[in-house]
Amino acid sequence: FMGEMISYPANGTPGQGYLATPASGTGPAVVVIQEWWGLVDHIKDVCDRFAAEGFVALAPDLYHGRSTTEPDEAQKEMMAMTMPKASKDISAAIDAISERSGSDKVAVIGFCMGGGLALVAACDRPDKVAAVVPFYGAIPWPDARPDYSRMRAAMQGHYATEDAFAGPEVARALEAELRSLGKRAEVFIYPSTQHAFFNDTRPDVYDADASARAWASTLAFLRSEVG
Repeated sequence: FMGEMISYPANGTPGQGYLATPASGTGPAVVVIQEWWGLVDHIKDVCDRFAAEGFVALAPDLYHGRSTTEPDEAQKEMMAMTMPKASKDISAAIDAISERSGSDKVAVIGFCMGGGLALVAACDRPDKVAAVVPFYGAIPWPDARPDYSRMRAAMQGHYATEDAFAGPEVARALEAELRSLGKRAEVFIYPSTQHAFFNDTRPDVYDADASARAWASTLAFLRSEVG
């Protein structure tokens, strides 16, 4: 990996995360939010890919050092993580990356659980979050529904047709709700793909073609919104 684990202040406790910086030393800011597995190699690799494209990318470690490959464990970790704590951890990462990039415009991208948290972050921090990209994002806690009227970010979402958590209906409803509030919102739905199709460490669900298209769209969107 090109990046490194760093610490930064988070509500009086040290936050930690994986930071990937481009060769130029600076660039537009992106916060990358993990799936329910934790801060695993796939998420670090996504940060590295952003750095290779000229972005400064930070993935906060929302499980504070723990990660898993077992769905049952992942479910437990996710449910043990409270919404206020996760929000504060992400908010601290937004401030840390904003400072490092010298920009008040931050993009937030998240996968699965992280896609839902990215939407929450856009509503929590309209002062900094200018673009939000949920990949098959579902909001995992019933009481965590964000107040979308507060969001100032543009949203580009990437969703799978064969997804029990966040299928096309969820994606279209999100797009319609944001547009009804006057937000810029667009979702892409990839036919014959499954939840987590972007995760190339999971050959059972990975779709190379959909991933390449989603990545190209994401880069173009982020360059236009925070570049």
